[in-house]
Amino acid sequence: MLSKKDENTRLDFIRQIVAEDLKTNKWNGRVVTRFPPEPNGYLHIGHAKSICLNFGIAAEFGGRCHLRFDDTNPEKEEQEYVDSIIEDVHWLGWDWGEHLYYGSDYFEQMFEYAVRLVEKGKAYVCDLTAEQTRQYRGTLTEPGTESPFRNRSIEENLELLERMRAGEFPDGSRTLRAKIDMAHPNLNMRDPVMYRIVHAAHHRTGEKWCIYPMYDWAHGLEDCVERITHSVCTLEFENHRPLYDWFLDELGVYHPQQIEFARLNLTYTVMSKRRLLQLVQEGLVGDWDDPRMPTISGFRRRGYSPEAIREFCKRIGVNKFNSTVDIALLEHCLRENLNKTSPRVMAVLRPLKVVIDNYPEGQVEELDAVNNPEDPAAGTRKVPFSRELYIEREDFMEEPPKKFFRLAPGREVRLRYAYFVTCTDVVKDAKGEVAELHCTYDPATRGGDAPDGRKVKSTLHWVCAERSLEAEVRLYDHLFTKENPDDVAEGMDFKSNLNPNSLEVLTSCKVEPSLAEAKPLSRHQFERLGYFCVDPDSSEGRLVFNRTATLRDTWAKIQKAQERRK
Repeated sequence: MLSKKDENTRLDFIRQIVAEDLKTNKWNGRVVTRFPPEPNGYLHIGHAKSICLNFGIAAEFGGRCHLRFDDTNPEKEEQEYVDSIIEDVHWLGWDWGEHLYYGSDYFEQMFEYAVRLVEKGKAYVCDLTAEQTRQYRGTLTEPGTESPFRNRSIEENLELLERMRAGEFPDGSRTLRAKIDMAHPNLNMRDPVMYRIVHAAHHRTGEKWCIYPMYDWAHGLEDCVERITHSVCTLEFENHRPLYDWFLDELGVYHPQQIEFARLNLTYTVMSKRRLLQLVQEGLVGDWDDPRMPTISGFRRRGYSPEAIREFCKRIGVNKFNSTVDIALLEHCLRENLNKTSPRVMAVLRPLKVVIDNYPEGQVEELDAVNNPEDPAAGTRKVPFSRELYIEREDFMEEPPKKFFRLAPGREVRLRYAYFVTCTDVVKDAKGEVAELHCTYDPATRGGDAPDGRKVKSTLHWVCAERSLEAEVRLYDHLFTKENPDDVAEGMDFKSNLNPNSLEVLTSCKVEPSLAEAKPLSRHQFERLGYFCVDPDSSEGRLVFNRTATLRDTWAKIQKAQERRK
C-alpha cells in the first residue's frame, strides 16, 4: 500500500499544492476553483485542459468549481459565445450547480474598489493616448517615464473618474491607472491601466457602463468576491501575478493564490481565438463548429466523445513548461474509447456493383452481424443479403500486384458475415472503367469457413444494393499541412499552411439499412474504414456522415517503436 508521501508524488504540482493546503488548513478546509473564459469566441481543445483541471481538482478534493464569464470587453463579446461555452462545458461532463457568475456582476463593486485606490493615492486619471502610454512605458532595459498627469490631486482624480463613468469623455481620451512604479523591472507594474473608456453596449448590462475594467484589475477582484482558493491560470499570466497580488494587498481584501501551468499546444493546430475567428470570418472553414476546427464544438460535430477528450487531458498532465503535444495522442485516446463504445456497421464509400449470378433472383436473406466485438452485451443485428451488392472499388483489381489479396478475376474472397464469392467476369463502361463485377457464391460457406477446409486471404465488407441507403460522407484531414502552422516563409502567415485537401466530400456512398434511424452525433465504426459520426446536416431521407478517425493508430505505432528501441 502506498504511503501518503508516495501518493503525493503521483499528483501533479497543482494538486500537490491543493493537498498541502488542505493538510495545513490554509483555506479552512475549502477548495474553490473557477473556469473563467472570456465570451469572445468558442472554446477550443486548450480550454478543455483548463476545464478538466479546474473542475477535476474541485471534484477530487471535495470542493466546487465556478463557471465565470470574464465579460469585460463589450466590443468582442456576444451572447452566442456565452451559450456555446455553457454547452461545451456541460458536454465535457462538468457541472457548476448554482455557481454560474459573470464579471459584469461585479462592475459596481469593482468601481467602488477603484475609488478606494484613488482615495489612497494609489490610482490616477491619465490623459495620455494609448500610443503615448506605450511610449512612456519604457522597455525591458530602460525605465518608463511618469505620466504628466500622475500627480493630480485625489480630489481631481475622483471628479474625473466620476465624469468618465458619466460618459462625458470620448473613447480613448482618458484611463484610470494604478500608481505603482514606472521603473519597475516587471513592465506590468509600470502604472497599468485599470479602466478605459468604451462607449459600447454590453451584452448583459446594456448601456449602463461606458468605462470597462481591464483584465488584470478585474481578474483578482472576481476571484476575491467569489472567495476562490486556487486561481489556476496559464503560464503567460505568471508575470502578471505581482500585479494580481498588488491590487488585492493594497485593497486589503480576501486574497486567493494564483498558480500558473503550461497551456496546451497541439501539432497541426492553432490555439488563438483571434486566428480561429479569422478562419471563420474569411470563410476558410464552415463555422466555429467545422469538424476541422480545434474547437470543442468542432470535435463534438466530428464525432469525438467527451470521455476521449477527458482521457487525453488526463494523460498529458500538468506542468510548468511549454511544449507541443502530438495530435496522434489525442486521436489514440479517441480510438481507444470509440473501439469500446461504437457499434459496427457496414458502409461502402466508393461503390462498385457486384452481381452474384448463381444467387436466386428476388431473394433477400437476413444475416446475423455482431454489433461490437468489444462489448458482448451489444448483441447482434440483421443485415440483408441479396443477388446484387456493393463493395469498395479499391477492394478489386483487374491485374493485382503480388501482395494484393482482395478480389480479382478468378479469385475467391469472404464477404463479411455472408459467403465465399469468386469473381468470374468484369464489365466495363464506354470509357474502359470497371463498372460491374460478376461473381458466384458457395452456399455452404454461409457465415463462416468452407466445410472442405479451403482458406481465403481476405474478408471484404459490403452492403445489399436493394436495401442500402445512400449517404454523403465527409472525409476530414488536418486543417494545416505542417505540424507547426507558424512555420512560414517571410512575408507569409499561418494561413499559407492551410491544407487544401482537408475535406473531401463523397456523395454516392452506400450504407446498411440499420442506419436509417441513426441520430445526429451518434458514432459508428464503418467496418474496415474507420469511425464516423452522423452530422447534424442530416435530415429525413438524407444521411450525412463525418469521418471522425481512421482505424490506423499512429500513436500506438510510435509507442511500439519506442518500446522496441528500449
